[in-house]
Amino acid sequence: MGIRTYTIAIARAFAATASLFALSAQAEDVKLTLWSLDRDIQPAPNLIKEFNAQKNGIQIEYRQIQFDDVVSEAMRAYSTGKAPDIIAIDNPNHAMFASRKAFLDLTDMIAGSSTIKPENYFPGPLASATWDGKYYGVPKATNTIALYYNKDLFKAAGLDPEKPPQTWDELLETAKKLTDPSKNVYGITFSAKANEEGTFQFLPWAQMGGATYKSINSDGAVRALTIWKQLLDGKMTSPDTLTRSQWDSTATFNAGNAAMAISGPWEIDRMVTDAKFDWGTALLPVPQEGAERSSAMGDYNWAIFSNTKHPEEAFKALELFASKDVTMYKDFGQIPARSDLSIPPTGNALKDAALKTFVEQLKYAKPRGPSPEWPKISKAIQDAVQAALTGQMEPKAALDQAAEKIKLIEG
Repeated sequence: MGIRTYTIAIARAFAATASLFALSAQAEDVKLTLWSLDRDIQPAPNLIKEFNAQKNGIQIEYRQIQFDDVVSEAMRAYSTGKAPDIIAIDNPNHAMFASRKAFLDLTDMIAGSSTIKPENYFPGPLASATWDGKYYGVPKATNTIALYYNKDLFKAAGLDPEKPPQTWDELLETAKKLTDPSKNVYGITFSAKANEEGTFQFLPWAQMGGATYKSINSDGAVRALTIWKQLLDGKMTSPDTLTRSQWDSTATFNAGNAAMAISGPWEIDRMVTDAKFDWGTALLPVPQEGAERSSAMGDYNWAIFSNTKHPEEAFKALELFASKDVTMYKDFGQIPARSDLSIPPTGNALKDAALKTFVEQLKYAKPRGPSPEWPKISKAIQDAVQAALTGQMEPKAALDQAAEKIKLIEG
C-alpha cells in the first residue's frame, strides 16, 4: 500500500508539473490583433479560427470594424501606438499608410517565403500593395467589373446574343437599339454616384482612353465622359444613374429593366437567383478595336503595422492566409488575387461562364492610384463626372478642372 500510495503521489506531482508547464506555455503565447470589415461568413474571422487552431504559440484576436471608420481609426491608432498588428485595408487606401511608413516593409520577408510569391499575383492587385518599389502588404482578394447583358432582349431587338458590344461606339449603338421606353427598358445601367463607386466605374474608361489619374483630362478620358453623357442625355440609362450604387443599378438589370449592366462578380449569385432571363458577360468595351484594355480593381490587402512588436509572427499569419487562397471562392465567394490559381467549376454553367469573364478581365485591372492622397484625388474625379453629367460643365472643362485640382493635391 505504501509503495502504491507513493507511486500515485509521484504521478500526481508529474501531472501537476505538466499542467504548470502547459499553463506557462499558454500564458506565453504571442497575442496578435487583427482588424477587418469581414463578418462571420467572410474570410478574416474564419482564417483566424483556422490559424488559432494550430496552437503554434501565436493567437490572433479579431475586431470587426466599419467601412467608414477604417482609415481614420487605423491612422489614429497608429499615431497613438495602439494600432493592431494586422489590418485588411481597402486597396486604394494602401498607399496612404505605406507612404507614411505606417505599414511594415515586407519585401525581405516575401523574398524568403515559400508561400507568398509576387509572380503568382495579378499585376493590378500586387501594384496596389506596392509603394516605392517595395511590398507593404499582400493582396487579400480582388474583384473587377465587366459587362452583363440580357440575351433575350438582344434577340428581341434583332441583335446577335453571342456578340455583345466590343467598342465604345458599338456600346452606344447597342444601348440605343435596346432602349424601349414603352416597356420601361433602358439600354444600359451603371453607377456614376458621387462617391468611390463612381470613380471605380469611370476610371477604367479613362485608362482605356490612355489617361491616368494624373492626366485625367486627356483626349481619351474626355471622350469617355462624353459617351457617358450621351447615354444619360439620350435616355439610354436611367437619370438616377447619378445617385444609385452599383448594387442598386444592377437590380434594374436583374428586374429586366435594363438590357446591359456594368458591375462586378459580387452580383453573380444574386443574378442567378433574380434574373428570369438568359444572360451573359463580356469584357468591358474598348475605345476602338485593338485598344488597350483596362478595368477597375477592388477589394482588400493584408498589411502589418510597422510598430508591431511581433513582425515575424504576424507574417506567419499572412502566409497561412495566403495558403488558403486556393479555396477563397469556394469558401467565401471571393476571387483570389492570384493568376496561378483557377476557380473550380461551381456546377452552374451561367456562373462558371461569368467567373471566367471576370478572371480574364482581372488581367487588365489597374489600381486606383496608387497615391497617398487617393481620397482627395477620387473626389476631384467624382466632382468632374457629376458636373459633366448634370450639364453644369462640358466634359473637357470638368476634367480640366479635375486635373488642376489633382496637380495641387499632389503638390
